[in-house]
Amino acid sequence: MTAVRERLTPEQVRTRIEAVPDPELPLITLGELGVVRRVTETPEGTLEVTVTPTYTGCPAMDTIVAEIRAELARCGHPDGRVLTVLAPAWTTDWITPEGRRKLAENGISPPGGRTDPPHVRLGTGAVCPHCGSTATRPQSPFGATRCQSVLVCLSCGENFGHMKAI
Repeated sequence: MTAVRERLTPEQVRTRIEAVPDPELPLITLGELGVVRRVTETPEGTLEVTVTPTYTGCPAMDTIVAEIRAELARCGHPDGRVLTVLAPAWTTDWITPEGRRKLAENGISPPGGRTDPPHVRLGTGAVCPHCGSTATRPQSPFGATRCQSVLVCLSCGENFGHMKAI
């Protein structure tokens, strides 16, 4: 994104930060992933961006923080701060409908909700992004990123990533 000459408002900054791609899944933005909690201004005029990682110890957090700091600078807030909060813990329920659509369009089965039946949370019954079947089963608990597992579709035989529900 391009730099601005004046300092943007917290609302404008939030819009730009939410548009930053996730470093592990660049098909989805930080806003669509639901990790941006708030953007507030301190009484001294410093912007603070609060984020919650998808996992404690998420290997992408250093990159996420660096990207947010860079965007703060481009928005006229080089003194802005990024705060990481762990409570309440991030949940896949925070992924937006647009984010879920993008995951599915890119061959990653979106997670079920925390209140879904256990078989859906575990991946069995997840919708295959290739053929739409729910006849799926776990292939591997580990996928391309820590937040994914690999499932196999029993209908079309394709393997696909599945974002774990947490």
